[in-house]
Amino acid sequence: MPLKPKADRRSAAKCVLPRSKSRAGGRLGRLRAVVVAGALLAGLSPVAAGAPQAAAVTGHKGDPTQYWNKVLLQTFRNARGWDASPGKLSRSGAMVFAAIYNAESAYQYTYGTLKYQPYLSRPLKYASKSSKPRADEEERLIDRTAYRMISELYPNDQAYIDARYEARTGRSPHAPDPLDRLVVDRVVRQINKARADDGSDNPEVYDGDTTTPGAWRPTGEEATEDEGACKEPSDAVTPNWGKVKPFVLRSGSQFRPPSLRGFTSYGELVNSPQYARQLDEVRRVGAVDSTERTYDQTVVAWFWDHDLNGTYHPPGQLLQLTGTVAKKFKLDTYETTRLFALSALSLADAGIASWDSKFDTPINEWRPVSAIRATGGANADWEPLSADRSGAPWTPCFPAWTSGHANFTGAWATAMQHYFGRDDVSFTAHSEDPHTLVPSRRMNSFSQVAEEGEFSRLWLGVHFRWDAEDGRQIGTNVADYVYANALQPTQKGRPDQQ
Repeated sequence: MPLKPKADRRSAAKCVLPRSKSRAGGRLGRLRAVVVAGALLAGLSPVAAGAPQAAAVTGHKGDPTQYWNKVLLQTFRNARGWDASPGKLSRSGAMVFAAIYNAESAYQYTYGTLKYQPYLSRPLKYASKSSKPRADEEERLIDRTAYRMISELYPNDQAYIDARYEARTGRSPHAPDPLDRLVVDRVVRQINKARADDGSDNPEVYDGDTTTPGAWRPTGEEATEDEGACKEPSDAVTPNWGKVKPFVLRSGSQFRPPSLRGFTSYGELVNSPQYARQLDEVRRVGAVDSTERTYDQTVVAWFWDHDLNGTYHPPGQLLQLTGTVAKKFKLDTYETTRLFALSALSLADAGIASWDSKFDTPINEWRPVSAIRATGGANADWEPLSADRSGAPWTPCFPAWTSGHANFTGAWATAMQHYFGRDDVSFTAHSEDPHTLVPSRRMNSFSQVAEEGEFSRLWLGVHFRWDAEDGRQIGTNVADYVYANALQPTQKGRPDQQ
């Protein structure tokens, strides 16, 4: 059973119905209103009375949230440029699953079974107490909400998204459905309003110090067909993501350490014994030709990588894992929407917190490849295990501290631990990284995911140990906070209060 954290005390804004924009739309809206009103007077669900008969027979198979997660992950694979950055992808995931959860919450509240508060809003009721739902009403709500959100986030994939909707429902996504005006429009508008002007489209490029030893600088990779270049400071990926408005946290800096292990200047950092030990370790175990890295460590390194375009990237791998765990526990539709929402919100805020530590602290730490080569001699040509699809050395184009992978896996594992009230859960994790040595591996606990995600980056040669350790701690703190402050159990007798 999930743990019972403290209730969230944030206030929420009410949603309003959209107005029809054309005469035809107005006539259709008035017609639907008459149908709905008649249904309510008759004690029926307005959805049952107003839905096209074709909607009664659909191609629905399996859990709807699981289905749309697979669709979303394909859009992640298709993304390029900054749209494929961890922050952008985790933001999309949070928007999609928060919307699905809120649509499901409307269904549960309407029919008297609401157990958890919606995200950022009061529960939405769209029928009378005596109304009865159609057999397919719950799934239609999720299908149409997911379709709308994913379509708006990834318009270039519209043909694919349309095809997946039709494959699932047996209907065109453009066919009218009374659920749109009653619920879907309102939910989608509420999520979009919450994310409007959140800073996620900030186009400013990096202009920080890239010459002082210890300071991040481009790692020198040329652009390939699928990957961007890292030749100029302006190539740094999403340098302002730490300033993006979080989904649940008060700010991206809420769990920021004051500085990297207390160092406040690059000179102090690179001349310290601690740094020397960190440098030596990654030089030995993270090199492409390392003789100290074990086979198992190499397996783990590649299994959790997913840096390259064409994969579902770290947020996608963890959302897939969310689905795996939900299926293992045979969660019902309602609980599945909540688990996905908690997981996605934690990942999104973890991404923001990670980028805050990367770019908005006194030290924007250089990558191991820059640090090791700067020592000269035999290290001048050092190469990390990490590589692009051609096998050429490749390092993500942003500062090292803290590790985003460790942050994400730490947040995911903590969210799962809270939800299920335990850590010792076994399941099979999957990898689609082009270099992975195994496509699937058995996990014996949620914390195993966090630990492997944490140190995979050291063994790939793209992070120092403290990047991984501190990243995991931030991710853990983020998920603790999200679980304690979002999607809380309803208060007895006051289900409409947030």
